[in-house]
Amino acid sequence: MSDFLKHECGIAAVRLRKPLAYYYDRYGTALWGFQKLFLLMEKQHNRGQDGVGIGCAKLNMPLGQPYIFRRRDSERDGLANIFRKEMKSFHKMARKGILHPDRPDSIKEHCDFGGEVLVGHLRYGTSGEFDEGSCHPYLRRSNWPTRTLMVMGNFNMTNAAELNQVLVERGQHPVFGTDTQTVLEEIGFHLDEAHTDLYRKLRDEGVDGRDMPDRISSELDLARIVGESAQPWDGGYSICGVVGNGDMFVMRDPRGIRPCHMLVTDEVIAFASERVPLMTVFEADASQVKAVDPGSVITIKSDGTISDTAFSPPQKYTPCSFEKIYFSRGNDPQIYRERKAMGASLVPQIMKAIGGSFDKAVFSFIPNTAETAYYGLMDGLRLFRRQEVRSAILEAQANGELTPEALDDLILRNWPRGEKIAHKDIKMRTFIAQEKGRDQLVSHVYDITYGVVRNDDALVALDDSIVRGTTLKKSILKILARTQPRKIVVCSTAPQIRYPDCYGIDMSELGKFIAFQAAVALHRRAGRQALLDQIYEDCRSELQKPVGQMVNRVKAVYEAFTDEEISAEISRMVSPEDIEWDGEVEVIFQTIENLHASVKGPCGDWYFTGDYPTSGGYATVNAAYVRWYEGIGGRSYGLQL
Repeated sequence: MSDFLKHECGIAAVRLRKPLAYYYDRYGTALWGFQKLFLLMEKQHNRGQDGVGIGCAKLNMPLGQPYIFRRRDSERDGLANIFRKEMKSFHKMARKGILHPDRPDSIKEHCDFGGEVLVGHLRYGTSGEFDEGSCHPYLRRSNWPTRTLMVMGNFNMTNAAELNQVLVERGQHPVFGTDTQTVLEEIGFHLDEAHTDLYRKLRDEGVDGRDMPDRISSELDLARIVGESAQPWDGGYSICGVVGNGDMFVMRDPRGIRPCHMLVTDEVIAFASERVPLMTVFEADASQVKAVDPGSVITIKSDGTISDTAFSPPQKYTPCSFEKIYFSRGNDPQIYRERKAMGASLVPQIMKAIGGSFDKAVFSFIPNTAETAYYGLMDGLRLFRRQEVRSAILEAQANGELTPEALDDLILRNWPRGEKIAHKDIKMRTFIAQEKGRDQLVSHVYDITYGVVRNDDALVALDDSIVRGTTLKKSILKILARTQPRKIVVCSTAPQIRYPDCYGIDMSELGKFIAFQAAVALHRRAGRQALLDQIYEDCRSELQKPVGQMVNRVKAVYEAFTDEEISAEISRMVSPEDIEWDGEVEVIFQTIENLHASVKGPCGDWYFTGDYPTSGGYATVNAAYVRWYEGIGGRSYGLQL
């Protein structure tokens, strides 16, 4: 993705199923679980770089001993920093004789992360502050372990303002600006209620106070508590929580918008946002890793009992398609195949753009994340050419013109030519605040291969997706133009992004989308400002309705144009004007039909089609248009009104 885009967070959780001594005897370390947590997070580092956090709950700790721990870091290289500090502390205590590495009981007593329940979070913030205090997990402490709660997740709630209002009406004092706090307090409220009910029941039964904690722990119904908490939530989410007694839960939203995967073995129960990290870290087969069912909560009691409970009726399955296009690492076997299919499906549009001939075209990709789709594109181009050659051979044979020279000419000439044109300097960081200076820096993030593209060639560059078009205009196209081709064709494996997201991706400002800008420009050029004014009034009217009755009024912005007309306007808008190159730019987008044909099973496409999976999405899109029209920036969902 050439446009920088903050997106989904990553979660990791490790629940050991054996005593620490087992892992010491088998693997030589009682910190096996801690090491696996680090690896799970490292394998998902692509999902979050704003901050990290880890947590640990120890089972059956003696009275007076701490049982729940948390560390967070928002600095650069926070993941490495946080684990390095913990291991440094471990070795320091070992040198001083405070703990003994060969005694698992000593490690559990003295090492904060020498426990059985370990969780980790990688943050890409879409709201709130970007400091350590905003990093997950969030912790709600109590001197009752069964009321202590730690929560982390990959989610956005579209109705955070309403959820906060519920807390206010209860008499609580929520912190506005982050839905994470809202989720923590909602689950915490129901946990407190359940805890109080159990305490009074057991007290009235005459249970001795010293036996009360164990009785409450065994009878606490975490699945019911979490399920009740989730009833008013509107959004996409994958949430993990740990109670101080060691009970643990992992839940996924009813439509499966956010991803979550689970691995269960004799030694461990583990969770992660992506499938491949679980496979790699635990050397598991793909068949052993299962997706957590949408609308279900997995609970693991402190005694190790595991259950899977539905907290919502079945809903239409709409997993985020950007997981397939861009977010998830491409070494997942299914995602790898799907990304290749996305690249191959662009062949007919590309052949039209280059005039149907390979002899004056060079194919490449930018940025590096588009490489897998590029392999699929090249496979598709080669197949296209083979079919051309086959037809030509059969025709020549039928006409008696199949000479050895003609055969060589057919087979050897005009073959798809793939080249590595753009090379990213991964050490280059564009942290200059001034826009002019930043643009200058960005233009040097990539270097190019000189002498490969001829001035009569069309240079075809594959990209994951084009959101705002800013980087394309100010950087990428200027870089590619250094090769002096006759034409640059930029191909997006994603369709035109027309509508805001509100379920975890930082795409909520409608006015920043290049597709929206193009449609608005076409309307204004045709003298249809009155239509844009009417859509504004329609969106305002929609926002007065109950959320469940709203429809997407922003679709009217695009109804007058074909996809090709909007793409042509985008091509004009992103063409750089201040460089010494007079070639042509054409931008091609994936079709919705080909996206669905490339992806195995359902995939959510609301940012392309405007068809949202939850009611909150329609409130978001109408609010986004109103904010654009009124010149107000910022996110258009979860606002405290």
